Amino acid sequence: MTLAALSVVQTETTLAANPANVTLTGPISLFHHSLVTKDYELLKFHAAAALQLQFGHQRHEKAATSDGRLIASPYNDELHLLDLRRLDTPNQLLAMALTILKPIREDYATAPYIESFNWQAVIDFLRDLAAAESYQWKKQKFYVVTFRSKLNPDIDLQRLHDLDAHSHQEAMASGGLLKYWFGTKNQSHQNLSTCLWRSREDARAGGTGPRHKSARAAARELYDTIVFTTLKLVIDDDASSWQISDWTNEDV
Repeated sequence: MTLAALSVVQTETTLAANPANVTLTGPISLFHHSLVTKDYELLKFHAAAALQLQFGHQRHEKAATSDGRLIASPYNDELHLLDLRRLDTPNQLLAMALTILKPIREDYATAPYIESFNWQAVIDFLRDLAAAESYQWKKQKFYVVTFRSKLNPDIDLQRLHDLDAHSHQEAMASGGLLKYWFGTKNQSHQNLSTCLWRSREDARAGGTGPRHKSARAAARELYDTIVFTTLKLVIDDDASSWQISDWTNEDV
C-alpha cells in the first residue's frame, strides 16, 4: 500500500504519495494528529506519519486545528506526540524529516542498521524542508540508540506492549526524543527498535524514570537476549552528506 492509498484526511486536499519527492514552496504546517491513522503497521512500514505534514503558503482549514505536536513513533496518541514548540529549528526539521523513516528490507531485525532504513531519503527530505523554511542547515550531531532483541516464546504480548508504551510516554515527556521506531518480531522472535535523540543528555533524562525501571526489571522474563548499541548521526552543512557511526567517549 502506498501513502496515497491511505484514507487519512477527508478533505479536498491531495497529499503526496511520497513526501520525500514533494517540491516544497513555503513553510510547513501540521494537520492535527487525529486526522492520521493509528494503525501500527502503516505508521511503521509505510511512513504514514508523514501525512501529517502540509506544505505551501496556502493553509487548509484542517491545519488550523493543529497544536504543533508531531507523530514521532508508531504510537499516535496524545501522550506519545512530540511537541515541536519545545525544539529549535534544526531539531524540528529533523523530526519532521524522520516521519518518512521506514525499513527498506525485511530482515531489518538482523541486518546492518544503516542498510535497514531509508536514511538517504530522510536526509534528502531534510534538505528540502530546510529550504522550504529558508533555513541554512549547519553540521549537527544526534544521539542514536538501537535495541536488538530476541523475545522469549509464549510471553504476554500485551504486557510487553504496555511496558513499551508507558516507557515511551515517559521518554516523550523529556522533550528530546525526535523519533522512536520499532518493528515486528520475525519467526525467530527477533526484533529491532531504535531511538533518535537530540542529545545523549536527553536520552539519559528520558530513560531514568520509573516506567523505564519497570521495563528493565521485566527484561529477563521477556527477553532471551537484548543488545543495546549507541551511535551518532552526523548531518553535514546544508544536509549535503551524513554518516552514522559508533558513539565514542570523544563525542561526549
